[in-house]
Amino acid sequence: MSRSLTLILGGARSGKSTYAEQQAAAAGGRVLYVATAEAWDDEMRARIAAHRAQRPATWRTVEAPRAVGAAARAALDDGADVVLVDCLTLLASNVIIALPEGSDERAASVALDQELDALLAAYEASDAAWFVVSNEVGLGIVPAYPLGRVYRDALGRANQRMAALADRVIFMVAGLPMTVK
Repeated sequence: MSRSLTLILGGARSGKSTYAEQQAAAAGGRVLYVATAEAWDDEMRARIAAHRAQRPATWRTVEAPRAVGAAARAALDDGADVVLVDCLTLLASNVIIALPEGSDERAASVALDQELDALLAAYEASDAAWFVVSNEVGLGIVPAYPLGRVYRDALGRANQRMAALADRVIFMVAGLPMTVK
């Protein structure tokens, strides 16, 4: 299998993760699943448990809410033919929430760019097929509060950066994949 990068975008419940998992399984070989979710409450614990239960037992999972590139790179030392990162959406949230209170859009973008730099360095150092999941958050209303706008803008720029570097970009709508690139 040769190195490739596929970005899978969509809205909430659009089928992004399911599609990414299907693509990872179809690619064959050893799959490394990099999960960015944190279990802050009972609902998130239940969502994480459901995601774990639907993944094949043969897939290796690394949970990394931040420092995803370093975690993926370390896990790749054990080998992987496919890497599935689910998702940039939560990674962006985790990075921005960890910033000091009152941080602005620039600080959020810098912090998220550092995460993407490390993630892309891990990708470049591997021979695996990568599938990266992220929400498209720019199609809705403008958030009413500053942190929401900072988040939307930082993730939007991160998605643009990933899309520009990706070999393929898929946009999910109602469970249907549309090839964008």
